[in-house]
Amino acid sequence: MITITIPTPEVIIYKQKAPELSHIYGFTDFHLITREKGGIFMFYNSKDELLFVGKARKLRQRIKKHFEDTVSPIKNHRDEVTKIEVYIVEDPVEREIYETYIANKLGAKYNTDKLLNP
Repeated sequence: MITITIPTPEVIIYKQKAPELSHIYGFTDFHLITREKGGIFMFYNSKDELLFVGKARKLRQRIKKHFEDTVSPIKNHRDEVTKIEVYIVEDPVEREIYETYIANKLGAKYNTDKLLNP
């Protein structure tokens, strides 16, 4: 039996109700997320339900892309996201394991491609 422990987030950013600065879907603190490191990220809604978990070689660019591109699995649900947790995980194999494990263990709503028993 393998035991997997979800790490502690390095950064948590929250959607602002009335952001005064330039923002993406209400998030103004993307500058807190590393540009250079890889890891996993989790998007939550206002009820603290996990909507999506993803992995990235460079976290900030990938997270922002989910709010900008037309092929993101959350493209029709971006307004639901109220919290983003970011975890530094440099090893690509570990990122893949965490992403699949978390999507299944916590029931990520929009990770349909990762769910073992949808």
